[in-house]
Amino acid sequence: MEQAKINHEGMLNLEQPLIKVPLEQLKRALRTSQKHVEKEMLALSTQVESVISKASSSASLDEICTSLDASISRLHGLKRKLDEIKIEEDLYVHHTKVRLEHLAEVSHIQVVDSEAYIRWSKTRLARILVDYMLRQGLSTSAVKLATDSQIQDLVDIDLFSQSRKIEAALLKKSCNECLQWCSDNRSSLKKAKSTLEFNLRLQEYIELVRVSKTSQAIAYARKYLTPWSDTHMQQIQQAMGLLAFTSQTTCKSYKVINETGCLLLFDESQWTNLVQQFKTDNYALNSLTLRPLLHMTLQAGLASLKTPTCSQPLSKNVNCPVCESDTFGKLAEKLPCSHHVNSCVVCRISGKIMDADNPPLVLPNGQVYSTLALKDIASRNDGSILCPTTGATYHLTETRKAFIA
Repeated sequence: MEQAKINHEGMLNLEQPLIKVPLEQLKRALRTSQKHVEKEMLALSTQVESVISKASSSASLDEICTSLDASISRLHGLKRKLDEIKIEEDLYVHHTKVRLEHLAEVSHIQVVDSEAYIRWSKTRLARILVDYMLRQGLSTSAVKLATDSQIQDLVDIDLFSQSRKIEAALLKKSCNECLQWCSDNRSSLKKAKSTLEFNLRLQEYIELVRVSKTSQAIAYARKYLTPWSDTHMQQIQQAMGLLAFTSQTTCKSYKVINETGCLLLFDESQWTNLVQQFKTDNYALNSLTLRPLLHMTLQAGLASLKTPTCSQPLSKNVNCPVCESDTFGKLAEKLPCSHHVNSCVVCRISGKIMDADNPPLVLPNGQVYSTLALKDIASRNDGSILCPTTGATYHLTETRKAFIA
């Protein structure tokens, strides 16, 4: 029997975030170091010109030495910052190397039944589970699994740990941490046309209005909301109207800020929306998928099992994961049905295939079940059969054979 071969291309399509995440982190670290160098070199150039100017004038030696000391101090500060970034860069390069080696392993494996693939799959499963745990906030369990499986370099624990801190701060109604994150990633967020920073500033303004700090709210709006007037003028104008209304206002024009009329300026759900927007932007910036890799991997398998009968209550198969509406069935709801050239008939009682060795039998009410299942029921009920679908009772001798063409 020919062994099943591995679809390397399809598998690597699912594994793109594994490589993209450390690469994006490395790119950001390089941009940060470049900004530090440009900023400090510009300041240093100004200081050097100042020293030259002082040297050519009647400035004292102490003044010149003080200026030189300040320049040297800035250089030491720059070196310290670059050294810290260099440590991060080395870590990201190491992560990329380890992950490429991990993916290279499977490229040399051809069949799914080999011990090498089973071993690699166990590592991959551990990665997927850690990713899911981190997304669900189960950090302690994720770290334990990653440590026990020795896959710390294959998962992004630090990235999710930082994200959880920002999310926790937002849920505590603090925008400071998230605003700092926006500042660190301003160029990438601008390129992605993100509105997260504006929404954070708007929320801080709303909180000032909520506690009746009118003068502070006006000053805050002038400083932080006015720069966004070109793209968010309507929202800013509506926000200004809050100055004339309390948080208990019933005026829909000032409670509603979007066209659907379901998002309220003073509503506490704003904080939850900010958390969700941060997650979306953070995942996009780090090339992470919005859905957990566990869901995507399961859905790839569920799609191959799903049939039109899976959504019919009377056609559930006890051995079909797609038919379990409370678990895997939810993941499979929006998936397309698989295409089967040759179908097989499965008994709804036993979950076994009906074939020549286990032919289908038809009850007088038209319900079809397998011979073995009906005989098993009849043996426990003196030859009587209780139809699981309709509840009607028949004798085994009343059944008719059905033939599958």
